[in-house]
Amino acid sequence: MTGGLMRRQTHAGAALAAAIAGVLLLGCASPPPERFHTLLASDSAAPQARAGAPIYVDLRPVSVPAQVDHSQWLLRQSDDSLLLLEQDRWAAPLAEELRGALASRLAARWGAIDVRGVAIPAAPIWRVRVDVQRFESLPAREARIESTWSLSSSQRDGPTLVCRHAARANPAGGDVAALAAAHRQAVTALADAIGTQLSAVAAGGPPGCIKTEQP
Repeated sequence: MTGGLMRRQTHAGAALAAAIAGVLLLGCASPPPERFHTLLASDSAAPQARAGAPIYVDLRPVSVPAQVDHSQWLLRQSDDSLLLLEQDRWAAPLAEELRGALASRLAARWGAIDVRGVAIPAAPIWRVRVDVQRFESLPAREARIESTWSLSSSQRDGPTLVCRHAARANPAGGDVAALAAAHRQAVTALADAIGTQLSAVAAGGPPGCIKTEQP
């Protein structure tokens, strides 16, 4: 084997090794970091002052549409197609995020005590069920939550009331963080609609839905 041929083979081998190394480096490149969002508000209102016994609630698991029943974000685009974001996720599955946010707001704003995981008192317990029919994220346009919720007492037969709620909030920006903030506003509106009725019926007032449609 001549010296020239050996040099050509050596150069070819080095080039192949460099190409393989490049492929391996590309394969090992770190993916973009995941971003986690929550429906829990960072600040809470002071509990509403109310006379009488505490309000105990049994907030049942929240049902959500199958399309959004996971941690990844699902965006509705301008052509009505859906885009699943792998890098933007809820801190917990969406149904759990919704229940946690509702329970937190009912406690902070309305003084309701969630009996989940604690000893059930002898006092009346108000069962709250929330069924979300639409949970939509429209970039730079709106966050939309449409739901039906019911309220009943452990000491009464049948539902006390059933209400329809629709909330829309406009994001302050076009990114996912702005949409998350808008969803927090919508969840707060839903919790306050429930809290208004919960406070009224717990005080002995007549049941009845308030106007829940928001502009």
